[in-house]
Amino acid sequence: MPTKAEIITSTTIAEDPPVLSRWLTFAMAGATGIAVANIYYNQPMLGIMQAEFPGQLAGLVPTVTQLGYALGIFLLVPLGDLVERKKLIILQFGLLFLALAGVALAPNASVLLLTSLLVGVGATVAQQIIPLAAHLSDPNKRGATVGLVMSGLLCGILFSRTLAGFVSTHSGWREMFALAVPMALAACAVMAWKLPRSHPEPTMGYPALLGSILGLWREFPELRVATLTQSSLFAAFSVFWTILVFQLESPAFNLGPDAAGLFGIIGAIGILAAPFAGKLADKRGPHMIVLFGTSLTLVSWVIFGFWISIPGLIVGVILLDLALQSAMIPNQHIIYALRPSARARVNTIFIGSMFLGGSLGSALALQIWTAFGWTGVCLLGGGFCAIATALQLVRWSARRSR
Repeated sequence: MPTKAEIITSTTIAEDPPVLSRWLTFAMAGATGIAVANIYYNQPMLGIMQAEFPGQLAGLVPTVTQLGYALGIFLLVPLGDLVERKKLIILQFGLLFLALAGVALAPNASVLLLTSLLVGVGATVAQQIIPLAAHLSDPNKRGATVGLVMSGLLCGILFSRTLAGFVSTHSGWREMFALAVPMALAACAVMAWKLPRSHPEPTMGYPALLGSILGLWREFPELRVATLTQSSLFAAFSVFWTILVFQLESPAFNLGPDAAGLFGIIGAIGILAAPFAGKLADKRGPHMIVLFGTSLTLVSWVIFGFWISIPGLIVGVILLDLALQSAMIPNQHIIYALRPSARARVNTIFIGSMFLGGSLGSALALQIWTAFGWTGVCLLGGGFCAIATALQLVRWSARRSR
């Protein structure tokens, strides 16, 4: 019989037998990548966007987009525990399509910021797809499945910069967002065609559903540690990618946005860690792998700080992306096992907080870059990684003392 707490904080979801084919897993990974890419196109193009819209507002585009993503996660992603997810995914892709068209046609910086906020909200469709993949997968292969879908998400994050850098250099930033419109429509069409319907059996309304998120945060210490760890790591990740284009344009390198975009391809090497990290989490347990990932991020920032060269940036970005994946997949393995009926809300806490961390990292990075340059940026990124590593060391010590 369910406890009172379970009645208050959970929404029942009928546990269907696993129906996730390999083809559908790859399709969901691709749709996830296409969706999330839209919040990163602006980063390598920020310089030329500011040239068209002088002043401070255009510089806030990455921060506002990530804030929109966090807002969508906290307000829309929990609906995955309440309403049919396939319909929700299609509707959010529709919002994303309209918002992208608005960015491409923005006549001034104010409209650009508003439509960028909506792009962030719509792009959270990626976070409807990931828990659905976990729900549809074989429980014994859930870590590997989530790892594969997360590979699509990280590919979207990294290759978005490559594509945006190339298109903006040879055409313009508006053309990049115009290109993103049919890409979103194509992903929507595939999801509408192939996704099975989910079968939520809601036991509460939307206000109670949102209220239960705080209850989950209080109930599960593992959720709090995983969330704070990943938020710190993603803040460090955003610090690097927000400032990279400015560092490459500095006299030390004198390179353009296409060069910043190429680092997305280099960083994609780290994506290879995602399925491997998921399988290790399935077989060996996730906690040691998370600690390894957080420690590796510290190494990457030491390299950025002391090896100021193109080879140093290459080695550092590979390690940074590898470390982020090595920590994220096992952390998701941990949180998705806490309460299967509340995966969308658990994902809301984890990913929403992660992107709030990313937004904080982007905003602070711009201020630190202006005041202290690359050295200050490296100290900021390394500081976030130190927080994540300290959290894991405390958790590791507590587990060993039991």
